[in-house]
Amino acid sequence: MYHFRPSPLKPFVGTPAAIKTYGNDVIIRCLFRLQDLAKEHGGIYYLQVFTDPSKDEPLWFIEDGTGGAITALLPSDY
Repeated sequence: MYHFRPSPLKPFVGTPAAIKTYGNDVIIRCLFRLQDLAKEHGGIYYLQVFTDPSKDEPLWFIEDGTGGAITALLPSDY
């Protein structure tokens, strides 16, 4: 289970396309929501998806394992 908590060993990054499409404010709010859900449930699945009907693609969040990152991206970035 994953907690979506950035650290020096697990940076939080966003792809240029995700930042352009959703903006930093939305991405950060989504990250905080994931952290709240993870705390509430004792962890959540490594891939989480947010949708916005006004956008062409959903916003994905992926938390890699040890030594990885937490990444905000679009499906087309994958």
